[in-house]
Amino acid sequence: MSRTVDAVVVGAGMSGMYMLHKLRGMGLTVQVFEAGDGVGGTWYWNRYPGARVDVKSMDYSFSFDPELEQEWEWTEKYPPQEELRRYLNHVADRFDLRRDIQLETRVTEAGYQEDAQRWLVRTDRGDEVSAQYVVMATGCLSASKVPEVPGLEDFQGDWYHTGHWPEEGVDFTGQRLGVVGTGSSGVQAIPLLAHQAADLTVFQRTPNFVVPAHNHPIDPEHQRSVKANYAEHRRANRESAFGIAVPPPTKSALEASEEERNAYYARGWYDKDNQLVSLLAGYTDMITSKEANDTAAQYVRDRIAEIVKDPEVAAMLQPTDHPFGTKRPCLGTDYYETFNLPHVHLVNVRKTPIVEITPTGIRTSEREYEFDSIVFATGFDAMTGALTRIDIRGRDGVALADKWKEGPRTYLGVAVAGFPNLFTITGPGSPSVLSNMIVSIEQHVDWVADAIGALRTGGKATMEASAEAEDAWTRHVDEVGRTTLYPTANSWYMGSNVPGKPRVFLPYIGGVGPYRQKCDEVAANGYEGFVLSA
Repeated sequence: MSRTVDAVVVGAGMSGMYMLHKLRGMGLTVQVFEAGDGVGGTWYWNRYPGARVDVKSMDYSFSFDPELEQEWEWTEKYPPQEELRRYLNHVADRFDLRRDIQLETRVTEAGYQEDAQRWLVRTDRGDEVSAQYVVMATGCLSASKVPEVPGLEDFQGDWYHTGHWPEEGVDFTGQRLGVVGTGSSGVQAIPLLAHQAADLTVFQRTPNFVVPAHNHPIDPEHQRSVKANYAEHRRANRESAFGIAVPPPTKSALEASEEERNAYYARGWYDKDNQLVSLLAGYTDMITSKEANDTAAQYVRDRIAEIVKDPEVAAMLQPTDHPFGTKRPCLGTDYYETFNLPHVHLVNVRKTPIVEITPTGIRTSEREYEFDSIVFATGFDAMTGALTRIDIRGRDGVALADKWKEGPRTYLGVAVAGFPNLFTITGPGSPSVLSNMIVSIEQHVDWVADAIGALRTGGKATMEASAEAEDAWTRHVDEVGRTTLYPTANSWYMGSNVPGKPRVFLPYIGGVGPYRQKCDEVAANGYEGFVLSA
């Protein structure tokens, strides 16, 4: 079916839903395409046991509508997937978003037509839509991946990926279960899977730093207090480093005594109201000095040794090959305690790699393990995968995937030279995954909506990042990243989890507040670094 709209938005998660709301409020006609059969993005797809957000609910919610943020009542410190999905469905209904969202439709192509100054978007259901603007709201962690080992098609049992969990759930009661991966999804799922399975074997390549979540019901008085000061609370988040307002550190970890440091780390570990950034936010040099970072890393390793009874298993679970925080730190509930259970086993695949999936299980270089089911908690082709899997072609038919062969190049993480009127929400080169995502999503959506509004008011047809601005920003993202410890880790932040992917630090670590200020300055200076054409 062929039709014409002002804008196509790809994805109906938090960013796609808000983008639709903003553009429609400006009087634009909008078509949203969503691959799933429901809205919610991350919180539609990630239905695995234990899935929940790792940012406090009072911070992880839309701020654009005061009535919405006052009327919705959160129930837990870190709400589970089910509650987040209810919230996002409520948002879709409250703002009548569904009438412009086409579900179960995957965008396969988007090509820029230079003569018409428009994009032609095609889907797997035969849609052809002409649009002046295309907004990629595809998410940073939505292109899932399984291990690059042979034999999966031969496995005779059932297998699942945490990023595509069956709606009806899975019962592993009495089964021999293998879990591959100990990132955030694995950390959340493993304790619950251990309650079901008769025998559970976890295959771990890299141990992660896991901090206790201390999840609990929200105190109604606390919720009322935050809501009474929501405007100021949101402002502080927007101006912070990670999108979560915490007191700014004032001194180096190395200037503090060991007693003082450990008292601070203990609050981050044991306080029931702790949060993910607690251990990283206390000192000025936690992400720039290996020596300073080691003080927090060793504190966590010591807690692991206290919790896990078998010294050999404890040693396998203690991260030693990367600084604390340089791989996504995880919040867990009884994660380390789970490895004290007699039917739970840990395999170090750095020492004995997985060789193949066999018809009956998994074979490592050491032995074969037999399973009834396998769960892959193996993550995503982060930040770029959801974009390069679509055949996006800009001027002269240049494919985005080809342009990014050596690593992503963007201006502000929101635009790409050679791709006019194409916008990437929380794209590579923006704070995105290093921030409270909803803060970064709202900032990008608002900025893109304002830019489109300025184009229309000024009688301009296209907006395109200049090659010079893109080059300068890409260099800046790299230079700032290299002042930190992040590039020292083999993480999905660096693309290291995808064989053949360029090893580039994908997000921007300059801080959510400073990044917002830079974007605002670009807009205030007539969209400096962009070429606006009639």
